[in-house]
Amino acid sequence: MKIKVGVFFGGKSVEHEVSVISGIQALKSFHQEKYEPIPIYITKENEMYTGEAVGDIANYKNIPELLKKSTRIFFICEQGKVNLVQYPEKKFGNSVVDYIDVAFPVVHGANVEDGSLQGFLRHYNIPLVGCDVMASAVTMDKYVMKTVLKDNDIPVLDCVTLHVKEYQADEEAAYHKIEKKISYPVIVKPVNLGSSVGIKVAKDREGLKEALEYAYEFGQKVLVERAIMNLREINCAVLGDYESAQASECEEPISSDEILSYEDKYVAGDKNGSQGMRTARRELPANLTPELREQIRSIAVKTFQVLDCNGVSRIDFMIDKDTNQVYVNEINPIPGSLAFYLWEAMGKPYAELLDDMVKLALKREREEKNLMTSFQSNILQNANLSGAKGVKK
Repeated sequence: MKIKVGVFFGGKSVEHEVSVISGIQALKSFHQEKYEPIPIYITKENEMYTGEAVGDIANYKNIPELLKKSTRIFFICEQGKVNLVQYPEKKFGNSVVDYIDVAFPVVHGANVEDGSLQGFLRHYNIPLVGCDVMASAVTMDKYVMKTVLKDNDIPVLDCVTLHVKEYQADEEAAYHKIEKKISYPVIVKPVNLGSSVGIKVAKDREGLKEALEYAYEFGQKVLVERAIMNLREINCAVLGDYESAQASECEEPISSDEILSYEDKYVAGDKNGSQGMRTARRELPANLTPELREQIRSIAVKTFQVLDCNGVSRIDFMIDKDTNQVYVNEINPIPGSLAFYLWEAMGKPYAELLDDMVKLALKREREEKNLMTSFQSNILQNANLSGAKGVKK
């Protein structure tokens, strides 16, 4: 019997459209003799839909029409599986549309990739592909990620975080807080977004004001760090878990400006409609010395495992060409297009990559079933809340 994989994409995120492309790419790439992938589209209002039309990228040119010919669903756990149930339910007859054995999130950005969707799926006790709730949350918060990596002697740039309320209360104090720790030029980015959304370089205070106000359009908290102007950007993906992980080939994305933009990643070089990261301009493999390539791949694996990642993540590096220092810039727990092109460069087809990711999810599920999740106690037998001031005494 085929394994039914629910492929989740979309969601309440500024990276919604990129996720749709990544999700449908994955959907079309599974081994059909082993898996039955089921598309589950999450709207920007966090409603879930399934159906044949949901798996066709052409239908996303008119989403209201797509939803009319698709089935809105909710989940019910029953006899060890998760049923997809039509909403609203039928007055008569069976409302179960299908079921899934494994959940495979292919989502990007805040509200989905950051542990929100992962927590929702874990609630249903369903095997989950990719990072768990904690790893998703940590990797999507750039400041928390940097703190963990720094504590494990992994090279990152120093940074300052600034909440929008702090900035609005006293702009002068906010500028001073940043300038005291970091010299210009600086780069400003929302603390929990990817796909190069909301990012600007500032070379002076006027530019800093513009960059901060732009970043605050996308999030309430921003991160500011030194901008490396003589920069090389190198990306490397990692596949595995806490026990065993391997690095992919390295790529060097080609930027049209000081920083790699959303357009560089998803639009440039694509004349036939966006195909996600597949058509981004890049040098693959990157032109690196054997020693530097292995250094980056080694740091990538260490970063992945320190952050307790699972499945496939992509680690983005910066090289300061003036000093030859390598820094981890960020990690993408669910990278665009699942970084399949970096694995194809190593001889691993996309279908095999997806198979490996599902196997890792099922392995984690087997391990977690051996853990104790309840504790036998008679505390409720003796519970009496009359006049109680608390139960921890």
